Amino acid sequence: MAVLTQPGSGPMIHLPGEDDPQPPRRRRRRGGHPAAAFAGYAVLVFFALVFLYPFVIQLGNAFKTEPDAAANPLSPIPSVLDLNSVQRIFDGTDFPLWLGNSTLVTIIVTLGRVFFASLAGYALARLKFSGRRVVFGAVVAMMAVPPVVLLIPKFLVLNQLGLYNSYAALIVPVLVDATGVFVMKQFFESIPVSVEEAARIDGVNAFRMFWSVVLPMARPALITVTIMSFQGSWNELPHTLVAVQDPALFTLPRGLADLVSGSLGKGSQYPLKLGAALLATIPVAIIFVVFQRYFVRGANEGAEKG
Repeated sequence: MAVLTQPGSGPMIHLPGEDDPQPPRRRRRRGGHPAAAFAGYAVLVFFALVFLYPFVIQLGNAFKTEPDAAANPLSPIPSVLDLNSVQRIFDGTDFPLWLGNSTLVTIIVTLGRVFFASLAGYALARLKFSGRRVVFGAVVAMMAVPPVVLLIPKFLVLNQLGLYNSYAALIVPVLVDATGVFVMKQFFESIPVSVEEAARIDGVNAFRMFWSVVLPMARPALITVTIMSFQGSWNELPHTLVAVQDPALFTLPRGLADLVSGSLGKGSQYPLKLGAALLATIPVAIIFVVFQRYFVRGANEGAEKG
């Protein structure tokens, strides 16, 4: 029998046969074996190179001569640096027109999607009304519908409304996006209701509370929806196929598709086509790199709440 003492208490009697006090265990080092960590990073680097290689090929072929690009299409290094293809993009094609149309449509669609997705997300997250669960279920269901299924209905509706072959046909049907509504709704639900109580006591109406109190706190989600909307609208091709037929209304994806199909004549013309595609990729890449941390944070907020 042993007598144990603790500071601030009386003696404690430890009987034989009872479990002896165990020394504190050492915590295991996190991170695992260095070889396993190295193998994991090696796999990540490998797949990163696999995904980046097509962009490197695109960049290299944009500055090649046409014979060099046809003979060595997979080589990222041009034998002779040639800028004629870049000049031909602006002088020999309607690239400036396509760029202007894409910029106009993308800005309007992005602003519309962010505004309407924020309104709908706040209504589904905060307002109590009959059928709210049904509406949210319909939003989730729309996310599972392949966009190609809606192409023919879009064409029929646009034709019946007299909007076919106009800027309205490029903009109006894509002003609302189910994914944006879902992201904003999930983020608004992560904001404590107590934030709105003081404004509600002061008699602030629902829209003012949404615009002045809640929306400024949803900056990560707003940036996430902005990036998603900009990228989706800038790269939108299927919708333009059923919305417009006039070459003066072509956006960049539609113009590039027409270019790749051989509208400039015979020959592969890899430098011209890949150079135009490279120029069309730059705006989306810049926006994603600049706002990447906000995009990840907003997506994680929605995922944790969901």
